[in-house]
Amino acid sequence: MFRWFENRLDPFPVEELSEPPRKLLPFCLHFTKGAWPYIILASLLMAGIAIAEVWLFGFLGSIVDWLSDQNRETFLQTEAWKLAGMAFVVLVALPSLIFINSLMTHQTLMGNYPMRIRWLVHRYLLKQSMAFYQDEFAGRIATKLLQTALAVRECVIKLIDVLNYICVYFIGTLILVGFADWRLTLPMLGWLVGYILLMRYFIPVLGQVAKVQADARSVMTGRIVDSYTNIQTVKLFSHARRESAYAREGMDQFMVTVYKQMRLVTTLYSLLYVLNALLLLGVAGLALWLWVQDSISVGAVAVAVALVLRLWGMSQWIMWELSALFENIGTVQDGVNSISRPQLVLDRPNAAPLAVSQGDIRFEDVSFHYGKGSGVMEQLNLHIRPGEKIGLVGRSGAGKSTLVNLLLRFYDVEGGRVIIDGQNIADVQQDSLREHIGMVTQDTSLLHRSVRDNILYGRPDADEQMMHQAARNAEADQFIAELEDAKGRRGFDAHVGERGVKLSGGQRQRIAIARVMLKDAPILILDEATSALDSDVEAAIQENLNRLMDGKTVIAIAHRLSTIAQMDRLVVLEHGNIIEQGSHAELIEQNGVYARLWARQSGGFIGEELEEAEQPA
Repeated sequence: MFRWFENRLDPFPVEELSEPPRKLLPFCLHFTKGAWPYIILASLLMAGIAIAEVWLFGFLGSIVDWLSDQNRETFLQTEAWKLAGMAFVVLVALPSLIFINSLMTHQTLMGNYPMRIRWLVHRYLLKQSMAFYQDEFAGRIATKLLQTALAVRECVIKLIDVLNYICVYFIGTLILVGFADWRLTLPMLGWLVGYILLMRYFIPVLGQVAKVQADARSVMTGRIVDSYTNIQTVKLFSHARRESAYAREGMDQFMVTVYKQMRLVTTLYSLLYVLNALLLLGVAGLALWLWVQDSISVGAVAVAVALVLRLWGMSQWIMWELSALFENIGTVQDGVNSISRPQLVLDRPNAAPLAVSQGDIRFEDVSFHYGKGSGVMEQLNLHIRPGEKIGLVGRSGAGKSTLVNLLLRFYDVEGGRVIIDGQNIADVQQDSLREHIGMVTQDTSLLHRSVRDNILYGRPDADEQMMHQAARNAEADQFIAELEDAKGRRGFDAHVGERGVKLSGGQRQRIAIARVMLKDAPILILDEATSALDSDVEAAIQENLNRLMDGKTVIAIAHRLSTIAQMDRLVVLEHGNIIEQGSHAELIEQNGVYARLWARQSGGFIGEELEEAEQPA
């Protein structure tokens, strides 16, 4: 039975999420699609429960009147069916409504509804551009994803619950008390006016504080996660106190919002208590006066006082619900700012998958400025022939990484086009583009999973034999066999820690190389691929890398010129422009920038020597 209700709402819908609206109500409605039938049914059940409870209070008044007026000897014969009906409502009907409503609320909605939002938003954020993630803390994004999903659920469900109870309960109370004597409704109407005024002033203020608090919470979480993520750097520079102070600053900012919120809550709670006390005094006093005047019965007095006490408790519940509602509204509004952003790099409608038959790459009049309007790269032209292996040379900021990022379409070009085998990469599916490109980076970051998962990430359908062969080719099989994590998992099953922190830089690099070897893509990018390896391991891997490069179009970036000197062609970049290109021998013969750099470097690394090499002799 529980499973049937749990399966009513799919927490992992297959449809893709379009760009969410940037306004609160449309944003909430956007994420409630598919859940409405169950939300409406739950609200109808809640309304039925509220009506039944109000009716019970009315019946309580009838019981008091019966006890006052009827003969004890004939009471049960006279009212037996009514009492049996009340017993049926109390023992069967009301518990059944509550049970079904609880199943619909807790089994169908409370878990599945926010998980749908997390699933949809997570897939949407995964398709955001690299620029999006460079501008945000990873922890901050994750926190907003989790907070916003729960906040949307609370906004929708709490709003419906509160409106249900206010409409059904209060209107039912007025009708029930009004039947006894209309004058008893006057204190209640006065209380309602005062209650609305309190809520109208305090709740929006609490909502604004909650919005600021949600952002402060995200900043605080982001700072803490940033310290943990870079714990090696923190310890290396002995900055634990500095990081504590950095986190303390975020915590202090968060506590400022907490104190402001709690001051408002204390004031609101106190004023509401006074308002409720005035309601009880007014209704009880008026009811007693009307009874003395013989205008109402004892049962009516009992019903009026009981309903006031019920409203007393409900008013506090509604206050907290409304406070929580506006707090969640503030959280949603804060989340909208991070989630409802357009995806800057999108596949065009009906984009076809990339077909790579040769690996011919052309950069035609490519301009790119990271949105700054100028600089970085202007009308660059570069043709990389099928199977050609080129090395990119240039100091930091010369445009090497930008050229690679544009080829991978992490960013869209601002002018010109990038073509692979006659296909503009802006017209093909991004996933298919990157499926045909293998890349080993200098800053190797592994997934916090097993060695097996990390290597198979390059080719999930590969078998064990292929995976082991890739590890051997990357000279990684020996150290992998000796790995063991804190849970006793060994070898390929051992987990490598966040970003591969449990491994040395060279070990991470070799696993990354094994991953790319297993992928075996027709286009290969090597960005300082062997920079973290010692000379012996590099020499052992180099032969396998050469074998991996056979038949592939290769782009290699290295500051150590000796590692790329054997490439078919070297391209020297400066300020996004090609200033020299040719084979190692040709560039040496030209006696230009590269030749002077080679003479100075003697197989070392490119540093400031490039600037010196550009100076006139």
